[in-house]
Amino acid sequence: MSDEQSPKTLQHRIDGPQDAPVLVLGPSLGTTWHMWDRQIPELTRQWRVLRYDLPGHGGAPADPSISTADLADRLLRTLDEAGVERFGYAGCAFGGAIGTQLALRAPQRVASLALVSSAARFGTPDAWRQLGVVVRANGLEQIALSAPERWFAPAFRDVQAAIVDWSVQMARAVDPECYIAACEALAAHDVRAELGLITVPTLVLGGAEDQVTPPADARALVAGIPDARLAVVPGASHLVPVEQPAAVGELLARHFEATWTEQPAAVAVPAQPAAVVPEPVTAAAPVRPVPQHRGGTAAGPDPYTEGDRTRRELLGDAYVDRAAEETEESAGDFEDFVTRYVWGEVWNRPGLDRRTRSVITLTALVAGGHHTELAAHTKAALRGGLTPAEIEEVLLHTAVYCGVPAATSAFAVARRVIREETRPRE
Repeated sequence: MSDEQSPKTLQHRIDGPQDAPVLVLGPSLGTTWHMWDRQIPELTRQWRVLRYDLPGHGGAPADPSISTADLADRLLRTLDEAGVERFGYAGCAFGGAIGTQLALRAPQRVASLALVSSAARFGTPDAWRQLGVVVRANGLEQIALSAPERWFAPAFRDVQAAIVDWSVQMARAVDPECYIAACEALAAHDVRAELGLITVPTLVLGGAEDQVTPPADARALVAGIPDARLAVVPGASHLVPVEQPAAVGELLARHFEATWTEQPAAVAVPAQPAAVVPEPVTAAAPVRPVPQHRGGTAAGPDPYTEGDRTRRELLGDAYVDRAAEETEESAGDFEDFVTRYVWGEVWNRPGLDRRTRSVITLTALVAGGHHTELAAHTKAALRGGLTPAEIEEVLLHTAVYCGVPAATSAFAVARRVIREETRPRE
């Protein structure tokens, strides 16, 4: 078979233990596999990580593709050649679009999925086609120079000049024809009507300050994909794996640990598919599907286990561990009650999403003057997808119904937590 007739594959590299399960990381448009460099030490502890470049990126062959489905097929061929049958997948933006195609086209091969800074449809087709026209006429220089404004939050750009310069050089080196083809692929990418067909355990992860694929796009994915979970990283923009490497590495590790299965589940296809009602939650970290049965039996997960997981996702490991250490033996039954009933059952009920539950909780804590718990639940609200502006709006509303003095104290607590949680981190 000639080179022209050979199935196209993607430039890639592999890191991690040879006998470990495979995790594939997909890049954003204009970037290379190096955007994932700072997650590699964390992820290769448990997985063999395959990273790939898009055509014409990072020195990869300039074989343009105008379809995310075609790129998914190229990646599957790449994995075939590497001897990989089943894998987990995390993709950022354009890489996330490829991930949705993988989940739709080869669900039996995808063990678990993470969509980072992604969307079911990216903007409008006309905008992407117009961008392709601009690149064809003027090249990539202006696109590269403006990349940091699209990719990074202002606070990050102010203190990370070296990374900002690296991002410009990375985008500048892309083959223009491949960039134009990618614009065509994004113009044609629209899987909104197919999201309900995705059966792969899915984490949707985004930056709270992302203007390219804002949190609304992430919430639309969560609403459409059955049992998908949302994690919103405060203070981060579009390239959240670069801005917040530790947070993203931890979220991905926890998601894939919780959802990984070596073999695909057997799926019976009924004449009329059973309705699947996704829980429209915005969780700060991946969790397993919401328990549909109570009690630790074969019919469903143990509420205590689910409660401990939910509590840690929203309040953080350090808070939960400290609470456990400070609990006297005589209060053990109460802690069991809180974990099992409050966090395992009430917080996981499908009637309200977690954003709404956070709003209610903040209001109740202000009314009761419970400032220690208010601080913890302000952090939980940020992890659950509420923005700092939304939290302040909640507190403003409580001033009307709970009293100005109570709201004044609450504002001081919440603003302290928000400053701590949203400050730039290395």
